[in-house]
Amino acid sequence: MKAYWQLTLAQLRIFGRNRQVLFFTLLFPIILMLTLGSFLGNSGGTTISMDVIDHDGSPESQQLISTFKKNQAIEVNKTKDVKAALEELKQDDYQVVMEIPSGYGESLQSGQSKPVELPVYYNETNAQASQLGLTVVNAAVDQVSKNIENYSPVVAVQPKGVRSLDLGYIDFLVPGIVAMMIMNNNMNGVAGQISAWRERGILRRMQGTRLKASTFISAQITARVILNGLQALLVLIVASLLFHVQVNGSWLALLTFVILGTLAFMAIGFIIAGLAKNPESAGPIAGFASFPMLFLGGVFFPINDMPEYLQPFVNILPISHLSTALRETMNVGTSFFELWPHWLTLAGWLTVSFFIASRTFRWE
Repeated sequence: MKAYWQLTLAQLRIFGRNRQVLFFTLLFPIILMLTLGSFLGNSGGTTISMDVIDHDGSPESQQLISTFKKNQAIEVNKTKDVKAALEELKQDDYQVVMEIPSGYGESLQSGQSKPVELPVYYNETNAQASQLGLTVVNAAVDQVSKNIENYSPVVAVQPKGVRSLDLGYIDFLVPGIVAMMIMNNNMNGVAGQISAWRERGILRRMQGTRLKASTFISAQITARVILNGLQALLVLIVASLLFHVQVNGSWLALLTFVILGTLAFMAIGFIIAGLAKNPESAGPIAGFASFPMLFLGGVFFPINDMPEYLQPFVNILPISHLSTALRETMNVGTSFFELWPHWLTLAGWLTVSFFIASRTFRWE
């Protein structure tokens, strides 16, 4: 037992003395979170930016502009220069630019049968945003026409809102950052460290002592669980202070998934360390395995948005289950037992990987 604690403390000291390890395990994830969170953290809804040039200035035109302003999906800006507005439209400052022509109010008062045409400009190079803008604007104009004609619908929609969580991209990102840290620290870290110790003869000297392999592995696990727990706590504190990210679920469930993820990726790291001939080859092998998982495992992008032909492959990746489980626990507050597919998959990766690692592990 004494050897176990000594090895655990020695491993933690190694982490603390290596500045590169501290940077890439503690500071880099926080810097990444701050960078992405500052730019995309509040991107929870969609707003159409619209510029209106009112050449008429009548009460009817003011009423039309007021209708647009009441729509929460439209951000209205009023200018007088059409050319300047079109230049800003080309730079994607606006999704649509609309002109209200002179005589708009008089045409409505005269009750003419011919509809009044409102020129609406959109950027053809940004088709998705432009089509969304045109749809919202057309719906608002159509409602104005119906109000003028006293249109009475035969079939009506009865809107019933469902209250949902007020989540932004930062709430999606933070659990992914925690999952990314666990993967990098354990899969990449274990592979590089164990292969380096083997090359320097440290593992051979350990084998020559009375130290048991189980004691050595247990100390590695304990040290890395402590490190990952402190990392996750630090990231959550920073996210809470700066972006008001909350943990809506159980902290115990969150810690359990951190431990499960640590063990699963440690086991994969031991496999890579056993296959690698030297530290120089361990790094590229670990990078080859981890790099695709960063983009396919739901760290930065939702898994459901990925192509269907990738879904079967994505759904077996350990990081996809880890990031989803952390996200469900933090954002939704889902209980640990309801997330059984995720912890069962992580446990399966842990069991199979440690079995393979026991076959491929070499002391020298």
